[in-house]
Amino acid sequence: MLAVAWGSLTPASGLPQTLPWDKANHFMGYGVIAGLIHLAGLRASGAFWVAVIYGVTLEGLQMVVPGRLGGDPYDVLANTLGAGSAIVLLNGVARWLSRAG
Repeated sequence: MLAVAWGSLTPASGLPQTLPWDKANHFMGYGVIAGLIHLAGLRASGAFWVAVIYGVTLEGLQMVVPGRLGGDPYDVLANTLGAGSAIVLLNGVARWLSRAG
């Protein structure tokens, strides 16, 4: 979570000029956050909402960071889809493992 916060709140002058696959990075980053929170013991719905609220909060905070626009609804969408996908994937794997064993 700290790495995502650092990347999100670093002024634009401290970042590379172009970040390829921006939305994919959001998707994967928030998928990892939600997945790890869920694996740490928080229920799936709780892990999902913690990741989503964290992403929305960082998007809002970016609006006061020099050179950063923040508040991008497509970033929030990518964050949300990544978090949701990770939870669905983890729950699917857990069901599959419970049936296999």
